Amino acid sequence: MSLRPLLTAAAGAALLLGPVVAAPPAAAAAAPGETVTVSATGRITDDGKITLSGTYRCTGATGPAFVSSSVHQGSSTVRYGIGGTGAVCDGTLRTWKNTGSVHADTVRPGKVEAEATVTELRSFAGLPLPVIHAVQKKGVELKAA
Repeated sequence: MSLRPLLTAAAGAALLLGPVVAAPPAAAAAAPGETVTVSATGRITDDGKITLSGTYRCTGATGPAFVSSSVHQGSSTVRYGIGGTGAVCDGTLRTWKNTGSVHADTVRPGKVEAEATVTELRSFAGLPLPVIHAVQKKGVELKAA
């Protein structure tokens, strides 16, 4: 069996799809004034429910946006997602608060590294791709609730 018909078909498909499929937008650095902060303290219950909060400001979103958060503790490289909140990217400073659960005793009261990210899902060639508006990593004290 000759490879020529297969290669010809692949080349033809690439030519047809080329104008439709372009490179996705680069992850943009935060625009001036776009920020996200994490409060210095969070809460954790005995059953592993963690609450983090902070502020954010973003602009220019054309798709749905949200503030996500995560934590990790000690030498573990595992990050645990702590919920997500819808974001309004109109340039106004707003507050966010996320709550999520981890297995009991996975994360304990004390120092954790928390991360908050403002992400937009922007449509590109019909696909929703993430665009990061702002990120902060910060040491946070989880207090027993």
